[in-house]
Amino acid sequence: MTERQQLHQDGYALLRRAIPAQWLSDLRAVFDAGVKPSDQWPVPRGMDWRHSLLDADSTVQAVCRLPQLLAVVGELIAERFFLSQVEGREPLAGGGHQPLHRDLSAQRPGDIVNAIAFFDDYGPDNGATRIVPGSHRPEPGAPPLDCNDESRSVQLTGCAGDILVFDVDLVHAGSLNSIGTRRRSILISYFSESLYASHLETVSLRSIRMDTSERFNPADFTARLG
Repeated sequence: MTERQQLHQDGYALLRRAIPAQWLSDLRAVFDAGVKPSDQWPVPRGMDWRHSLLDADSTVQAVCRLPQLLAVVGELIAERFFLSQVEGREPLAGGGHQPLHRDLSAQRPGDIVNAIAFFDDYGPDNGATRIVPGSHRPEPGAPPLDCNDESRSVQLTGCAGDILVFDVDLVHAGSLNSIGTRRRSILISYFSESLYASHLETVSLRSIRMDTSERFNPADFTARLG
């Protein structure tokens, strides 16, 4: 099976050490400097998470534009797309657990892709993401999602610099940070170009400061996938 076929079958890719190692120290510092309490966001954030406003930082923007990352995003969205949002997130000690869920596409399956770029090592003890491979395209007639059924979920483990890229319809969840070690990351959202008008309607609610006018063409990155 080719890399491209595997991506569409699984609904995600885990890009190991995709972020240059020399960027990580600065990215962690940017994350910490941008942390804002829940009540300082237009829409209150979860109290068991640390949230960071960092979308205007040049190194964060460079992470969002890594060619390897854009190649996967372009393959999944399969039409011109744009960078919609990037926000820092970190589960606090004793927090971060989420039930399995889908973030849901907007107008058609595959029109939104998310990525989580990890700035610290991550695993089952500090709140790493759980995923259900292949769950983004349920078979016709399949039963509704049971958020309590963890039988097919896979707990991710990896190193600072890894990036998880996934179709928003993929079943996934954050996990409990039981030991309290740092697990800083950025959550990046990429939208199909057709969603730009609706994106603009909620920019202020999502604290988006960056320019979102740039467009990416999947054809410019296809050679990077097998």
